[in-house]
Amino acid sequence: MLPLFLFALVPFSGAATVVSIPSCAPSAAVPLSPTLVSFSIEQDLWTDWSGTTSRNDFVFNVFDNLKSITGSPPVIRIGANSEDHTIFDPTVQYSTAKFPPYTTLIPYPEALNVSVSDAYYSTARFLPENTHVVWGVNLGQRNLSAAVSEAQSIAKAFSSPTFKNAGLVLDAIEIGNEPDLYPNNGARGRNYSSSDYVSDWSAFAPGVASAAGVTAGSHVKFWVGSFAGGSHSTTGFSPQAIFNEGILNSNSGRLIATFSQHHYSGVVCQGFSGILQDLMSKSTIRGNLSSYIPDIAATRTQGLDYVFGETNSYACHGASGISNTGGAALWALDYTLYAASIGVSRIFYHEGVGFRYNFVQPVALTRSIIDGSTLSSPLPPHVQSLYYAAIIIAEAIGSSGDVLMIQLDISDTYLAGYAFYEDGQLVRALFIESNAFIKGESNRTTTHLNINIDGAENRGMLVKRLAIQYADDTSGLTWGGQSYETTDGRVSGNEYVEYGNVQAGVDIKATEAVLLHFL
Repeated sequence: MLPLFLFALVPFSGAATVVSIPSCAPSAAVPLSPTLVSFSIEQDLWTDWSGTTSRNDFVFNVFDNLKSITGSPPVIRIGANSEDHTIFDPTVQYSTAKFPPYTTLIPYPEALNVSVSDAYYSTARFLPENTHVVWGVNLGQRNLSAAVSEAQSIAKAFSSPTFKNAGLVLDAIEIGNEPDLYPNNGARGRNYSSSDYVSDWSAFAPGVASAAGVTAGSHVKFWVGSFAGGSHSTTGFSPQAIFNEGILNSNSGRLIATFSQHHYSGVVCQGFSGILQDLMSKSTIRGNLSSYIPDIAATRTQGLDYVFGETNSYACHGASGISNTGGAALWALDYTLYAASIGVSRIFYHEGVGFRYNFVQPVALTRSIIDGSTLSSPLPPHVQSLYYAAIIIAEAIGSSGDVLMIQLDISDTYLAGYAFYEDGQLVRALFIESNAFIKGESNRTTTHLNINIDGAENRGMLVKRLAIQYADDTSGLTWGGQSYETTDGRVSGNEYVEYGNVQAGVDIKATEAVLLHFL
């Protein structure tokens, strides 16, 4: 246990904002899963994440860090684009993959085709104990035997004594990835519709269910949807549409437990000219996510869970100088918690090898993630700035297993806040100041938060800060004085916490986040 250093909180001068926080959880408070921040991993290079004959210790450590805070490791979804390019081949050792040439825009592209064997799926044994997993099978190539063979192999791995002894659990099988994009990538005709998807899914599901042991009495169930976009109506690709078109009505449909939506704040597939402040802005985050409120309600009405099964900043692996920055960590904090506040139960941040928006780079990289140029020496495994968001959200949720959250009503253009409750009582609050302080700027603003908690003006509090020098920094962040930018992915340095009280309030700088632990 690293030493904890307490320092008295000294206010700065600056503008003031009044923030009112209920001392007891309001009826509108939403429950948070300890695995709210989870990960979607591209299937083609899964064994780079897991390891083959032995575990990838770096990856194990960064997932285990989250488990040590909340008590639960993140849920892992394995699939995505390469899910629909995967064929089962028992003759390969683990997996083989063919990749297209890389470009300056996409330095680390997804595979064109992937072949996997039983040994490939068995590498999930290297995940931290008690990890839950969702695995995708191929729908895009209309090869039912491939999907069934994959499902059989997945089930075989998770039914083994090694998996059972480690508490590794298969939560769900996902049949296909982003079927609404099939007409664009040649997997289906130009007129492919949501009703065609329902027909395809319904044709595949019985065989996959039988192969994977998905039954009414089993823990493992189906994810459905996984749409890249959404019509938010009863026509087009949306939960409302496929429910109306009868996907839930068959025996297989009754095995669906979760609707999965994919969402990105924009795309960089053809280049990008946006700015970091656009991503970070409070209004942008709410504008991007609020359109899904009807979808969430329609899904909940059916008794199903609703997740963002794949998400991140900008599609096509992120934007250079934006997705890999400290400012993106602040974006992820607000994005995750706002999504949770409107009913998204889990957020699966998409990861690959060499993707700009990764939370974690799992193996050494030989090419730049910015432009694909050859590096003078390999860049070892490391966390990127976004990883701090996962750590901070884990700490805000805590380890009670029973935490509620509300979004705080703050009119400030850049300031967002969330309060957390255990046993109905206020325990923590997180504030995120998303005004981007960029390299070259000299005037970094500070806002003083006057905190009103009914009946608790003299209550003490501990304050931890996410320190970011500049929003466009790609390294050098610290959380409570500590760094996760280490060779083994474990935390380093002494923890730095300020002591204050509610009556005095707290200051927050532009491009900063603070977590208050109330005493």
